[in-house]
Amino acid sequence: MRDYLSSLTKIRHDWTIEEIQTLFSLPFPDLIFQAQIVHRSAFDPTKIQISSLLSIKTGGCPEDCSYCPQSALHQKEHLKADKLLSIERVLEEAKKAKAAGASRFCMGAAWRSPKEHDIDNVCAMIEGIKKLGLETCVTLGMLNEQQALKLKKAGLDYYNHNLDTSAEYYGKIITTRTYQERLDTLSHVREAGIHICCGGIIGMGESETDRASLIMTLANLPQHPESVPINLLVRVEGTPLAYVDDLDPLEFVRMIAVSRITMPKSYVRLAAGRKEMSDEAQTLCFLAGANSIFYGENLLTTPNAHMIRDRSLLDRLGMSSITSNC
Repeated sequence: MRDYLSSLTKIRHDWTIEEIQTLFSLPFPDLIFQAQIVHRSAFDPTKIQISSLLSIKTGGCPEDCSYCPQSALHQKEHLKADKLLSIERVLEEAKKAKAAGASRFCMGAAWRSPKEHDIDNVCAMIEGIKKLGLETCVTLGMLNEQQALKLKKAGLDYYNHNLDTSAEYYGKIITTRTYQERLDTLSHVREAGIHICCGGIIGMGESETDRASLIMTLANLPQHPESVPINLLVRVEGTPLAYVDDLDPLEFVRMIAVSRITMPKSYVRLAAGRKEMSDEAQTLCFLAGANSIFYGENLLTTPNAHMIRDRSLLDRLGMSSITSNC
């Protein structure tokens, strides 16, 4: 038994696609059992890390990501390109997030990659938020080495840069940025000493093999991402994926469980799509090893589960939020 537990909780970077597909195909009770063992080896299963996310620059992105309403190529008419929010406005929102129970404040900007003056403004935001006692995370698009180092010097804790899907399916979702460019940005961030927040989106028409391939890429990075957000596609009118078929909630739970098993010490986050999930589906995700959520009424430009509902569910489950995980 001890050898079995040791094999389950071992940190690995040599997963094969066949091994991960085998996990996906396990009977559901067996999969959840394994995920629970792994989860409890590194975390308190009653604790949830809570992050808040703010769009600091909305719309007008030149990328063609098929799921995103912020793309200038297919955004809704009412979603106009805005300028970068002021530092004062961002700090006000950060204070509200902290008061509501968030331990990390995340900021997203609809850029392909930031310009130097943009980086300077974001660094000032990071410095101000750190003074409030919050962890910081940003997602700004592609970064070069110098930009990553500048963000690190400002005190950035996490950089979010999702792979979105498998390398094999990627070209059907995005054509304006390559998969390797995403991996290069992750490398720059890691070399600068910043924690990585990296996951993907499911429900975009990909196969289970594509989901396994995405997890294999994440789990075989030289160091596992400290946070792994798993997003359920939010279908937005005007985007190419607006009418994709619904995903079976149990398939989403399986994605959470396999992510937990392959990346034992990472925070696995329920990200976009929670508003459409039932309380029962979210509870299964927690049992499968999810231990982080985005908190607040909006995730960038799409609706999120209401904070009152989140608090009620956590209370009913006897779970509570943690203050920090850096």
